[in-house]
Amino acid sequence: MLLLFYIIAVEQILQGVYNLWDSYRWMRDAQHGASRDPGFYAPTVAVFCPIKGLEPGLEQNLAALTRFDYPNYEVFFVLATIDDPAHNLATVVAAKSKTPAQVILAGRSTECSEKVNNLRVAIGQAGERFDAYVFCDSDGKPPRNWLKRIVGPLAEPRLGAATTFRWYMVERGGIWSALLSAWNAPIATYLGAHSGNFCWGGGTAIRREIFDSMHVMAAWQGAASDDLALTRVLNGAGAEIRFVPECLVPSIASTTAGGFFEFTNRQMIVTRVYEPRLWWRGGISHLIYAAMLALGITIVAENWMAGLPAFQIITLLLLPLLLAVVRGVLRLVAVIELLPEWKQQLLAKGWIWTVLAPIVPLISLWNHLVSATTRRITWRGVRYELVSPTVTRVLPR
Repeated sequence: MLLLFYIIAVEQILQGVYNLWDSYRWMRDAQHGASRDPGFYAPTVAVFCPIKGLEPGLEQNLAALTRFDYPNYEVFFVLATIDDPAHNLATVVAAKSKTPAQVILAGRSTECSEKVNNLRVAIGQAGERFDAYVFCDSDGKPPRNWLKRIVGPLAEPRLGAATTFRWYMVERGGIWSALLSAWNAPIATYLGAHSGNFCWGGGTAIRREIFDSMHVMAAWQGAASDDLALTRVLNGAGAEIRFVPECLVPSIASTTAGGFFEFTNRQMIVTRVYEPRLWWRGGISHLIYAAMLALGITIVAENWMAGLPAFQIITLLLLPLLLAVVRGVLRLVAVIELLPEWKQQLLAKGWIWTVLAPIVPLISLWNHLVSATTRRITWRGVRYELVSPTVTRVLPR
């Protein structure tokens, strides 16, 4: 058992050092992006924002989408039905907007997720008046220069899509909101200047001609996940998905224990269905990490009971955890650069992305175990079964 621990601990330390270097590169890329000129490319843009239910800061988030410093765009707020609690609020925001904005009712779907159906209907109604599409989520609040920055890379005609990611802020709430933010943070640094990126539905820009030529609407017909279905289409065509770190979207984390596990389990189940290789790679990595901790703690306990020294075991056990904390510090430094208006809050809550970082792989391992046993998810009160990337069953309410 001791030899096995040494092997696993050394592997985890080497992996931690590599990840630390990777996090450093991400920080440098983020700092470069923060000062990058978005250029002069300014196509006519349709901004689509699916909405379901009321959530913290919804009015401010929707209003932010109508106030971009951008010359020619229109906003489409999309809900399933007029009975949605957010319908009146979206209508008021659209009426007050100086930017053209409208509210669309998409109806319910029995063959795809509500979000995907909302997008399909809204794009159909938008028609061919726009050169580019931008997809947003209702729980984020991007700054005024965000739209120009996310659209800028589309100046390259062959680029598949430009995307970014969210960063959960914790203004108030307990440990579950903090864990949600800590759990989400490493996913942001998975994206970068490489070919393994995925589209994120809360911030993706794509040329309309690319969207149409790759038949994304058809790929969405039976899909549960809008962004990973789009990712599969672009990857299948060999089209680049470019990460734009300067467009990181701040979002308020506010959840309970039930909400936390519903969200994290759903993310892992969706990943298993749409990106199985990524799911396996993450699961094996988290399993090895947990095995190292279990073996190390067991050996330390046995040595303590036998009166034997365990300093070297404790040192090897703590090094991977310390490396995870340092990676969290590098992420935090980068995000402060990307979201300077949130600097004070990021510094005040810095323990979330540093001290909690070593716990995240253990939570993710639990999410992997859950996702290995079911393909059913709950998303904004609606239950789905993800049969395959192209077949989704809407389950009875």
